[in-house]
Amino acid sequence: MSVPGINDPRALWLALIHAPSLGTRGTVQLLEKFGSPEEIFEASNAASATQFFRPATLSYLRSPDWNEIAADLDWTGKSPHHAIVTLGDAAYPGLLRQIPDPPPVLFVLGDVKALSTPQLAVVGSRNPTPQGEQNAFEFSRALAATGLTITSGMALGIDAQCHRGAIAAQGQTIAVTGTGLDRVYPKSHRDLAHQIAECGALVSEFPLGTPALKENFPRRNRIISGLSLGTLVVEASIGSGSLITARQALDQGREVLAIPGSIHNPLARGCHSLIRQGAKLVETAQDVLEEIRFDAIFSTPKFSTEHSAAEHAGLSAEERIVLDALAHEPASVDTIVHRTGLTADQVSSILLMLELSAQVKTSGANYFRVHL
Repeated sequence: MSVPGINDPRALWLALIHAPSLGTRGTVQLLEKFGSPEEIFEASNAASATQFFRPATLSYLRSPDWNEIAADLDWTGKSPHHAIVTLGDAAYPGLLRQIPDPPPVLFVLGDVKALSTPQLAVVGSRNPTPQGEQNAFEFSRALAATGLTITSGMALGIDAQCHRGAIAAQGQTIAVTGTGLDRVYPKSHRDLAHQIAECGALVSEFPLGTPALKENFPRRNRIISGLSLGTLVVEASIGSGSLITARQALDQGREVLAIPGSIHNPLARGCHSLIRQGAKLVETAQDVLEEIRFDAIFSTPKFSTEHSAAEHAGLSAEERIVLDALAHEPASVDTIVHRTGLTADQVSSILLMLELSAQVKTSGANYFRVHL
């Protein structure tokens, strides 16, 4: 099908997401039936089209707003960090492609490659306790330091702390938004959004100009969980939207983990409910790594650009994590604890073993460095 004034195969994909009364599920069903956007548009012009399309959808597909679609495509030309990825692209993240209702189109601001890195979704309350905020930050910082990308929704509270923790570890983080990427919600997170784009990506299935509609946020949660190997709920009430993300993760066949809290804390009840239903109780970042089998998908972490696979041979997952957390300069036990999420006793024991095997050496009082 020829597109007036547009020579871009993504144009037909964009037309599908702009079509009224269609939605993600409707688009996926049409793709399953007809095979491609081109064949969907051909079918919409057939005499039998009324059997497969709602009137509003059919009317639009027969005469799309090509100016609106051209504006979406023009956005990608404004920066090398703007991208549109369709379900038909090789760059589309593999894990997300596996969910029942993958978004046909993703708008990306940042590094598209970040979408295909091993990810952990970390979510929770918009009004957390100080302890909840600290847990979100520390867990995310420790896990990002191992090479996991931290994925969340850039909302107030737990989400924001997750992103900040990953940034503090100089790791990668992804924010899935409920608006078009030409808007920032909440507005107070404008600086945070820029930081996320610099060390990961902002992602949305919503076209440019889409405002912060209430119904968009539960919908985007399936993308947060769908991109990720598992979902960690830090702190949530029984009615929290974070539980929606957890349920979607379960439906997608992904791990669900939860941090327990005080029985007197209403924001711990959602986590306790998940644990009673089978979610994994986690107390440290190491617990998370063990549950999502991170060692099975272990890739070179941020802290280990000079360690080869041969140098890691024979080391346990915990020893690799500690060795990589040393980076390129001496670090104290406390610093390694913060970077890895292991306990001080665990770190001390592992450092002793690494020292005996000449992997690390002491460097001043209570400091260690990689033995070059």
